[in-house]
Amino acid sequence: MSSGVPTADCELRFLRAGLEKLESYLLSKEIYWPVGIAARSGETPYPQMTLGALLLALRRAQALAGTPAETAEADRLALQLDATRQRWRVAWEQKAAAEFQARLTLWRNFIEEYRQEPGNHFSHYRYEVGRRVLLHLLAEQAGELPEAHRALLSGLDAVLAQVLVPGDFIWEIELEQLFPREVFWYLFGRLPEQ
Repeated sequence: MSSGVPTADCELRFLRAGLEKLESYLLSKEIYWPVGIAARSGETPYPQMTLGALLLALRRAQALAGTPAETAEADRLALQLDATRQRWRVAWEQKAAAEFQARLTLWRNFIEEYRQEPGNHFSHYRYEVGRRVLLHLLAEQAGELPEAHRALLSGLDAVLAQVLVPGDFIWEIELEQLFPREVFWYLFGRLPEQ
């Protein structure tokens, strides 16, 4: 997540660049793909393009749109993204499943590292929990995920629920409306230092 105030314009630029490359990306074996644009001065650098990154950018753009033009552009890009998903459904689901597995491994590694050395990892939670959000978004796109993956995620959630200190929304307040507490409970709290 960015350290500055997020903007719809920033998210829309990422989406436009990603959509230009999306078909080639879907037909490749790669999970991470260069987006090919640089952030403007003062902005957080763009991540590499993945389906999860595009889905999150779309949600952010729709929530942050402050003008009718931004809203219309976000809606247009959402339709374009969905048309590509429909056209390349099998490739889309396979890519989402592959990214889910990769991000699940990274999320598991973070939870395990935190359990072993809380003092060295608790402060990374605000960033690392982004992987858990992406897992939620990708699970909706990946078709049938292996039961082992679902079980692992459920187990990691149980571990997290035992240690998470409930609190306020941990990302930018402008994004809170995107993530209802009932579903994204892990965005409403912090990890204890010990």
